Amino acid sequence: MARLILLNKPYGVLSQFTDRGTEGARETLSDHVALPGVYPAGRLDRDSEGLLLLTDDGRLQARIADPRFKLAKTYFVQVEGAHDDAALDRLRRGVTLNDGPTRPAEVAAIDPPALWERVPPVRFRKTVPDHWLSITIREGRNRQVRRMTAAVGLPTLRLVRWQVGGWTVEGLAPGEWREVVA
Repeated sequence: MARLILLNKPYGVLSQFTDRGTEGARETLSDHVALPGVYPAGRLDRDSEGLLLLTDDGRLQARIADPRFKLAKTYFVQVEGAHDDAALDRLRRGVTLNDGPTRPAEVAAIDPPALWERVPPVRFRKTVPDHWLSITIREGRNRQVRRMTAAVGLPTLRLVRWQVGGWTVEGLAPGEWREVVA
């Protein structure tokens, strides 16, 4: 039976188990998960936080990570600036990035979610407003959500992956994990 681990990846942690070839050790998944034989199903940037799925089953890993399967991934995104309907509509239709157009996204302005404190905290500027969005995509390009929000004039301050398919990070503190039935 395949193992499936839900990990709340903290900010600053690499989505891999080793950090070879760099000076100075950076925090990796091995600092949080001591299970042999499991590997990330997809990636989450070092400066992003939230749900990262780990499995020991290659077919399950491909089904989760491969964009062909269009598995929904929901992010809570704190953006800088005042959002307007036009910017949100552009995200909903899909935006053109330097590597081509994105698929349409599900986007909603939301109240600040009840999340854990980020270490280090997000920079705060009195003169620049920030807002939260819920963004669901069904593809997974490199830094895609950050590039999408920047393309509509809303730079990302904090990015938390909340859900992948039917799995969620709810109830897990940063660095915590639980095993679920795949």
